[in-house]
Amino acid sequence: MRPIWKIVINIAGFYLASLIFQQITYDNLSALLLAGLVLGIVNVLVRPILSFLTLPINFVTFGLFSFVLSALMVMLTGYLIDGLHIPGFFYALAVSVFISVLNMIFMN
Repeated sequence: MRPIWKIVINIAGFYLASLIFQQITYDNLSALLLAGLVLGIVNVLVRPILSFLTLPINFVTFGLFSFVLSALMVMLTGYLIDGLHIPGFFYALAVSVFISVLNMIFMN
């Protein structure tokens, strides 16, 4: 049941970011649903590898580089999903912050 909640939280994060930032758009609801699923898959498959490879950078920055990794995962999701439009790094960072806050609220 926990992976389903993670996907729902990902979808909610993308939706909230699109409400707050007009530059983040999605073409239809299926693109938003697919983005939540793809972000979950990307976080399971790609993120652990990148976390391991960037461990020295993360150590030097006292863990702050993990925000960059989260934004990169959102950017990769935006690149993979055709109907999702995230214009740049800082918007991807905003989406990742929304998703992180929602995870803190609902996954405890």
